[in-house]
Amino acid sequence: MATTYNAGYTDAQSVNESSRTTFLYKDFSLFFTLNPVTADVTTLTDVQDIKRSVRNLVMTNKWDRLFHPEIASGVRESLFEPFGPVTVSNIRDKVKNILENYEPRVKVLSVDVNDPTGLNQDNNKLNIQINFALLNEPNMVQEVDVMLERVR
Repeated sequence: MATTYNAGYTDAQSVNESSRTTFLYKDFSLFFTLNPVTADVTTLTDVQDIKRSVRNLVMTNKWDRLFHPEIASGVRESLFEPFGPVTVSNIRDKVKNILENYEPRVKVLSVDVNDPTGLNQDNNKLNIQINFALLNEPNMVQEVDVMLERVR
């Protein structure tokens, strides 16, 4: 009779062989607040991390990332353009392009560019609403609102 040994990781194998992928995305908080339990930097996980990444990519200007100037959405350049269908289409295309190229964890469902009050175009402000689905959770639609405004 052959001797069998317990490898000790059969539980992990059964979890890893699951048909459902449950990735855990983890990053540290950019506010550098202290975790009261571990006394370490607080972390963001899964949806929070991805939403922050989407927002950061949309808000990135050219040369914000020193050795990667190609990672830039360029939507701030459109703030001084006349607000019309052409500008809306231009901003929508820029947002979709940056997310499709540099955020592989999401699938962009829709990008809505609007001026809800009708007054923000004179103040150089626009609201961008991005709806996306996580690739490992395609049934859950997530939303990120980004207010673009000229600060100088």
